Amino acid sequence: MHEETGENGRLVAVVATHRRLADLRRTLAALLAAPARDLAAVLVVDNASDDGTADWLAAQRDPRLHVLTLPENRGGAGGFEAGMRQAMAALSPDWLLVMDDDSRPEPGALATFQRLDLGGYDGIAAAVRCPDGTLADMNRPTFNPFWHKRILARTLLGGGRGAFHLGERDFARTGLRPIDGASFVGFFVRARVVAEAGYPDPALFLYGDDAIYTMGLTRAGYRLGFAPEVRFVHASTTYSPADPRLRPLWKSYYYHRNLLILYRIATGIFFYPVLCLYIPRWLYRLRHHGGERRQFLTLFGLALKDGLRGQTGRPHAEVLDRARALNE
Repeated sequence: MHEETGENGRLVAVVATHRRLADLRRTLAALLAAPARDLAAVLVVDNASDDGTADWLAAQRDPRLHVLTLPENRGGAGGFEAGMRQAMAALSPDWLLVMDDDSRPEPGALATFQRLDLGGYDGIAAAVRCPDGTLADMNRPTFNPFWHKRILARTLLGGGRGAFHLGERDFARTGLRPIDGASFVGFFVRARVVAEAGYPDPALFLYGDDAIYTMGLTRAGYRLGFAPEVRFVHASTTYSPADPRLRPLWKSYYYHRNLLILYRIATGIFFYPVLCLYIPRWLYRLRHHGGERRQFLTLFGLALKDGLRGQTGRPHAEVLDRARALNE
């Protein structure tokens, strides 16, 4: 029997999860509420969760649900890379939808995606908000100011992040518009593009892997767009206004290392001047780390060393060991 699909073809969602079963339950319920013509399959990548996730997934009976269990936690980057490879090999997608386990499409979002005229676009970013309706800051689509003179000028004249990240006015308008980069929360990418351009770098582990991948697509000549009508919710607790630190502290290594790799891609010949601007800002975060400043500085120094060299081969176990040793 011919499988009915939406106007944009067979859509397969890839969800990476690790120890967030409550979030995963809500996410899968939202995804599988969509009819098969809008969402053909869901592949959950279980990053070696030990909170009952594997047992719960094994008990699910929706034929569209597929599970890939990894033998160890490979982080978001490793999970997405493994999941996208498996989906490409086994599920015959026309489009992949990449998303975190604590994000979900709003009702009708996938049907809206299927109705879009995507001619000329290779990837699409959804409009992502927090549960309270505010913009999810970490998921705002972006331009690279170093590729756009006017945006760079607005940034330098005091526009800050608002000059190159989409804001409320962009979310309120209708119709597709080009962007340079997006997050892996509600990011749709053509399977043909993945086959040609490859996969996210699993060695990045977490933080920045989505920006590095999507800006890499733009730099390679692929066209990404923002679809404000396709709405997602992201219930992230990574950042808290009450506590601006990354918790646990070992995450600060990946955050700073991967930002250095991203900035080198984005800034080109301006990398070192930009570095001179950002390193003091990062070090200023020491004020939030009373009682653990030595630990922060040690991990930051390690990130600076690896990031400047573009080295991503440091094992995750070593990062964890270094962080534990600093606390002993």
